Amino acid sequence: MKLHGLDGPARGVLTGMVTMGRTMVPAGEGRAVRVGAGRRVRVVDVEGGQVGDLFAFAADDPREHLSAAHTRSVTSRLFPQVGESFVTDRRRPILTLAGDTSPGSHDMLIAACDPARYEGLDAPGHASCAGNLESALAEMGLPAATVPQPVNVFMRIPVEASGRLRWLSAESRPGDAITFEAVMDCVVVVSACPQDLAGINGDGPTPMAIDVL
Repeated sequence: MKLHGLDGPARGVLTGMVTMGRTMVPAGEGRAVRVGAGRRVRVVDVEGGQVGDLFAFAADDPREHLSAAHTRSVTSRLFPQVGESFVTDRRRPILTLAGDTSPGSHDMLIAACDPARYEGLDAPGHASCAGNLESALAEMGLPAATVPQPVNVFMRIPVEASGRLRWLSAESRPGDAITFEAVMDCVVVVSACPQDLAGINGDGPTPMAIDVL
């Protein structure tokens, strides 16, 4: 892998071979993979009941990223249906939802957990999805210029008629998976959410897997 000079016009461009095969994401940690346009990437809940924060960045300019807000405005849904696309903050398709073997509960409303979130829960220093994103990108030599709104796969946040959100445990089963197809060359990051104080991960965080097909 080679990174172009940081002072050149291609700042932050990621080159090199596309990741292939399975990448394990340990409980409470994050991992990044490179996915070429046209390839599929599958996120697997290995043991069941685990939320994954998914982020995606354009490989030719990581400042462009998957945007939950822009995706909602394009699809007019809280989460796309199979065959619909997730778009970037420049309104370009980056991933298409290609398949889902889970019960189908996913979220695009809740921000990634971060150090401030855990400080508010009296758990300073707790691992976070924001920190996992930064670490995973750093392993590829990429800066985390921002922490975008993630696609929270397997996260169950129903919206009541009153507009109030409920935080429920993930109902995904062991081996359930959600599959995306890359519309452009991109970097996909998955954090096996370390949240163990709000009950969204049941009895506690467990591993996930990323399969680049």
